[in-house]
Amino acid sequence: MEAQDLFDRLAWLGIGLAAVGALVAFFLSQAGLSKKAGREGLTAALFLFPALLFLGVGLVVPALRTLALSMFDKTGERFVWFDNFTWALTDPDTQHMLVNTGIWIVAAPLSATFIGLVYAVLIDGRRGEKIYKTLVFLPMSISFVGASVIWTFVYDIRPAGAEQVGLLNGIATSLGLPPVDWLREWPANTLLLVLILVWIQVGFATVLLSAALKGVPAEITEAALMDGANPWQLFWRVTVPSIRPAIVLVLITIFIATLKLFDIVRTMTGGRRGTDVVAHNMWAQVFEQNNIGRGSAMAVLLLVLVVPAIVYQVRVLRRAQREGR
Repeated sequence: MEAQDLFDRLAWLGIGLAAVGALVAFFLSQAGLSKKAGREGLTAALFLFPALLFLGVGLVVPALRTLALSMFDKTGERFVWFDNFTWALTDPDTQHMLVNTGIWIVAAPLSATFIGLVYAVLIDGRRGEKIYKTLVFLPMSISFVGASVIWTFVYDIRPAGAEQVGLLNGIATSLGLPPVDWLREWPANTLLLVLILVWIQVGFATVLLSAALKGVPAEITEAALMDGANPWQLFWRVTVPSIRPAIVLVLITIFIATLKLFDIVRTMTGGRRGTDVVAHNMWAQVFEQNNIGRGSAMAVLLLVLVVPAIVYQVRVLRRAQREGR
């Protein structure tokens, strides 16, 4: 049976690959015919159709289904209209979770972008710039779970009198201070979790903003220096406006990554001690509390928070393209 099952899987895989190949060949042949006929619109439609098909199947249909499920009870059988959204906005625990999410989406993007920008300016054109970029970019190669495990050993606490494994408590006890449960109290625990994401994302911000800095015309900088601008004025009035589209891109990208954040919260605290966020609560509602309706409502809320950021980013990029022309 196992050999037969493997054979069936390989057969279906071959059929799927053949179907995809035939579909691609059909699009290419039709695109060639339409080009000869001068029908550019048809060519564009033929090439866009596969992407639109996958977008519809992988995004639009699941989004609509999630929206529908958000209006049902925990079993997904009884229609409750907007009760799940009312719960999400009025329940004290979820209100705290929304405040906590607000802290994340403000603190993490702003901190990571600012630190990355300052670091990019400091190392720009310096000897060993590539090494400095590599060092700050290394955390990006670590998964969020792996980074959380690393930082667990930074915040770890052992009973008083025992040898401290955590870095911070090891330093504290070496100075004669008692060990501290760093992740015990809110909002300090949330800010310490935000620090993990900032540590990961600073490398991303540095690399993108460093590339943008190299695109700033030297004539602008030289003219500002000739006009008597000091380094601070040069940074805020020349450098920052010149790379504004790149800054917005970094901010929005980290903002979206922060909204989807699940791994750090799950690994470090499991959402306890007031550290829960929307993405983690969405998972917890569905898979821990078996409440499909509330979990779907959390997913819709997450989508509502993401869409405005994406729209704003598209507008900024289009404006930058028009100004570039």
